Amino acid sequence: MKDTVKKNLHENDAVLQLQNGISLKGRSFGYKKRVSGEVVFNTAMTAYPESLTDPSYTGQILVATYPLIGNYGIPPSGSVNGLKENFESDGIHIAGLVVTDYSWRYSHWNARESLGDWLKSHRVPAICGIDTRELTRILREEGCMPGRIISGGGDSEEDWTFQPGQTPVSGVSTKEVKTYGSGKYRILLVDCGVKFNIIRSLLRYDTTVVRVPWDYDCSRDDYDGLVISNGPGDPGLCMPVVDNLKKSFLSDAPIFGICLGSQLMGLASGGRTYKLKYGHRSHNQPVICSKDDRCYITSQNHGYALDSSSLGEGWEVYFSNLNDGSCEGIKHREKPFFATQFHPEASGGPTDTAFLFDDFMNLVTRFRS
Repeated sequence: MKDTVKKNLHENDAVLQLQNGISLKGRSFGYKKRVSGEVVFNTAMTAYPESLTDPSYTGQILVATYPLIGNYGIPPSGSVNGLKENFESDGIHIAGLVVTDYSWRYSHWNARESLGDWLKSHRVPAICGIDTRELTRILREEGCMPGRIISGGGDSEEDWTFQPGQTPVSGVSTKEVKTYGSGKYRILLVDCGVKFNIIRSLLRYDTTVVRVPWDYDCSRDDYDGLVISNGPGDPGLCMPVVDNLKKSFLSDAPIFGICLGSQLMGLASGGRTYKLKYGHRSHNQPVICSKDDRCYITSQNHGYALDSSSLGEGWEVYFSNLNDGSCEGIKHREKPFFATQFHPEASGGPTDTAFLFDDFMNLVTRFRS
């Protein structure tokens, strides 16, 4: 649709355009501007403040399938241990938000402002009045695709700028080494776009968590355990991490990969990754563990997966997705290395797999004993 469409919009009108030519008209409740990105959907019923601040959504237009969004507002942004208490990063990372019904009045004891005001303060556009169930059906059938939100009265600073070949990891990773806690065990955390709850989960143990940039060469450092975080984009474009992991595999120090970290460990093992048609983004994905055949309900946010048939020698599948059979985790048969495609720290979502942090720290303890 050409720029003439934007000129015909009323001040509070907005349009969501998909690259396949579909155009859906709604109402703006966020910042008014034009923005583009990959359009993806999330089926979670709660935790929109956490989802919007998840760096793995960087550059994406998020479609919330749950019909009512904004009813409990936005919590305060106070910090504990240098981390914002109610969010997964220091800011909003989505490019735009699409919902069916936006609650213009919020009600919650812990709310400090409305979702709309919060989005406006971060210059993030949002559109409501869209049938997100129908939109999700389109994305399931045709796959995630580029799109854009045009808000009435907004500027034209963004166009079809989404480029699938670009990696946003460098933009969301820390630029300097940061340290949290002062415990006995030194955990090196490679930040590819880490969710704060991963750090919080590690700090529940006797740890000092050292957060380093995504391309940091861990082999030059001394650590008791290594964690590779989640993050946005194509894992195939993060080769500095893969090359550094190959060096780390020569050590016997425990390694734990989460989400993108799992894909990067798979690539470092000699495996391959591929793009899922519409990704796994929800709080209720079932996975089965190869160790005990138990099923766990997990929280997930990823658009790529590891080809389990391509794993290198010594590696095996740890978890599998019960919906589509895709690889949800890997482990080494001899060394203390393992990774999960889902989020054991689950913010938000179920905490069925929080025990994996116990498993990791038990490996760390044994390594240093």
